[in-house]
Amino acid sequence: MYVRPHRALVRLGFGLVVWLAVLGMTAQTASAKEYLLGLMCDRSGPTGNIGKLLCDGFHDYIKLYNYKKGLPNGHTIRVMEIDHGYNVPRGVEAYQRFIESGAISIGLYGTPILIAVAKNMDEDKISGSVPGLAAFAADGEKYPYIFPASATYWSQSAAAIRFMMDRWEGKEQPKIAYLFYDNPAGREPLPILNAIQQKEGFTLREFAVPPPGIEMRPQVLDITRRYRADWVLIHTFGRASGVALKELIRAGFPRDRMIGMVWAGTESDIEVAGWDSVEGYYTLQMAHVGSSRKNPNHPLLKEIVDMYKALGEEQNNSMDYSVMYNRGVMWGAFHAEGLRAAIEKYGADLTRDQARMGLETIRDFGLNGFMPPMTITNKDHEGGGYIRIFQVKDHGFVPASEWMHGYRDIVQEHLAELSKLK
Repeated sequence: MYVRPHRALVRLGFGLVVWLAVLGMTAQTASAKEYLLGLMCDRSGPTGNIGKLLCDGFHDYIKLYNYKKGLPNGHTIRVMEIDHGYNVPRGVEAYQRFIESGAISIGLYGTPILIAVAKNMDEDKISGSVPGLAAFAADGEKYPYIFPASATYWSQSAAAIRFMMDRWEGKEQPKIAYLFYDNPAGREPLPILNAIQQKEGFTLREFAVPPPGIEMRPQVLDITRRYRADWVLIHTFGRASGVALKELIRAGFPRDRMIGMVWAGTESDIEVAGWDSVEGYYTLQMAHVGSSRKNPNHPLLKEIVDMYKALGEEQNNSMDYSVMYNRGVMWGAFHAEGLRAAIEKYGADLTRDQARMGLETIRDFGLNGFMPPMTITNKDHEGGGYIRIFQVKDHGFVPASEWMHGYRDIVQEHLAELSKLK
């Protein structure tokens, strides 16, 4: 026989269920943590035209990650950005502010700034990422707190030379000109370039451009009229990259015999010289390119666009400059994935060193083809060192290679020798 429960008991039971649900939600909220990521940026200095895009991409990925509740148990990530203007003293000051504010990991910006704070990172046991920079730090056993997390300048330059040599059809070995921004980052590929030159027998000449790199006509005239180069490898940054393209085109150098490393092939660089003028130019890329807000031609980018719409917020135009914006997205994703892995392995109360070890557990992480599958280990902080080469065509980019390496044996040999010196 069915007996109807007393109404008071029903109300009591319902109230108990609600109370327990609220208590559970409150407990989860109370235990949720906010992890601070430090982000160095150049928005006001000589590389501000790319710094803005990189950092906006970083912010947007973390914003999406929090929106999708990417970390377990309600944990979130907050980004603390400091614009150092590509100035070393300001970069060191930014690093100290991150430490004092409790950052668990840092996105570093610029080789000179990295060099200035590298020793402090060891002492403070805090990891820092420098996407594409710091070839010496690819060996994680020697430099446990620095993460290039993508192809370094050594791997980039080796792949660029491989690409040139594979396409060279001359009777004699080519003359290659290396046009570079004269600072530590610009000089970093020189040991690899010289080693490959000794192996292959091509002619190599270096053409240094003094900072800020807005005047390089003498170097370009030397490359085109005196040296008469067959290929030019361009390793410049910020405003200097657009100037390099403009001057080489003005001098009549063939577009399909120029190849820019990862900071010399953005939409903003090409716009300086004009898309039609730069048709045929090759660029090295570390992530997906060719997208925009109106054409977010990758699922990840569409999620970002849709998120802004759902939140009723206006999205700025950085996504329209896909090369650097997408690289910033990749940069933020690296930190978020490492933090997620660390929490799952060590729990919510992470130390900085445990956050670093979380980065070293990233495996086959490619964001559905957005970048080459990245695997970070305690030995390899470069993540495999793959790049992909694109060519400028029809006001956009088309792939000219698959994800590739070049002269990997030489890069690894030099890395081993360099590691012995520490």
